[in-house]
Amino acid sequence: MNRRDVLRFLGAGAAMAAGYGAVSWLDGVLPLGRRGRLLARTRLGLGTFVSVSVVDPSPVRAEDAVGAAFATLDRLDAELTRYRASAALSVLNAEGRLASPPPGLVRLLELAAHSHRITKGAFDPTVQPVLAYLERTNAAGKRPDPADMAELKPLLGFENVRWNDREVRLERRGMALTLNAVGKGHIVDQMAETLRSHGVRHGLVNAGGDMHVFGGKGDGLPWTIALRDPANPGHSLAEVELFDGACATTGDYEVFFDSERLFHHVVDPATALCPHWAHAATVVAESTALADSLSTALMVLGPAGRDMVSRHGRVVSLA
Repeated sequence: MNRRDVLRFLGAGAAMAAGYGAVSWLDGVLPLGRRGRLLARTRLGLGTFVSVSVVDPSPVRAEDAVGAAFATLDRLDAELTRYRASAALSVLNAEGRLASPPPGLVRLLELAAHSHRITKGAFDPTVQPVLAYLERTNAAGKRPDPADMAELKPLLGFENVRWNDREVRLERRGMALTLNAVGKGHIVDQMAETLRSHGVRHGLVNAGGDMHVFGGKGDGLPWTIALRDPANPGHSLAEVELFDGACATTGDYEVFFDSERLFHHVVDPATALCPHWAHAATVVAESTALADSLSTALMVLGPAGRDMVSRHGRVVSLA
């Protein structure tokens, strides 16, 4: 699956991602009576569709805030991406060591370490060698071999990542990191913070189903998030109402490498194989970065992980 395919599959998931009708697809202004106006802008970013929606009586403030939020997206994506050879994470993965890491990368490692610890290792960014193998076999038109995946297990283990403000080091040759599950959520969180810093009181940021909302829609009304039904992509499984907080869904339908979806972008670090407990997991938490990492861990752990994840977020769905 190439990057264009990823955009297509993730974009399809975004259609059911956010409430207020189909707010994730809006691009313009919608009057809301006493609450002012809903301004929504949608564009590509982070490998998916990113939508920013605000309710504000001032059109100038709303436009400025939304523009600033997308500027935050561009700045952080350029710093934290692994799709550009010169980016810090790409250099680290290629060389196994990175001197003078940017503060944003250090922050992501700290977020990842927290999620790794509270999920007892179920969330682990060192699964990148397995994902790279799946991408290579897919590009070559071959079916992945579980035996080959299992052979990569010695390269997995977040305890073999060392970092401080001066250096990041991968202790085993061939190790690599993917920080997507905290990185995308972190950027969404920072975009929401940018909206707040510009005086917006009611906002929603949605990056392909990773969402941060605050203030409701005004007049005591919540933002409504429709969860995609993995068994019936054109329909919603449930709805979540949120005034403040974050929601993230991880699913085997997002990025996969075979027609049966037996090989997908979630990898169990204990086995180096793709788990099949569920097709999708949705978690609500205080931050999008935390919700995304918890939903990823829940896909790995399955029903047995509900209690663990529920100590740090609210499990909305495991289907």
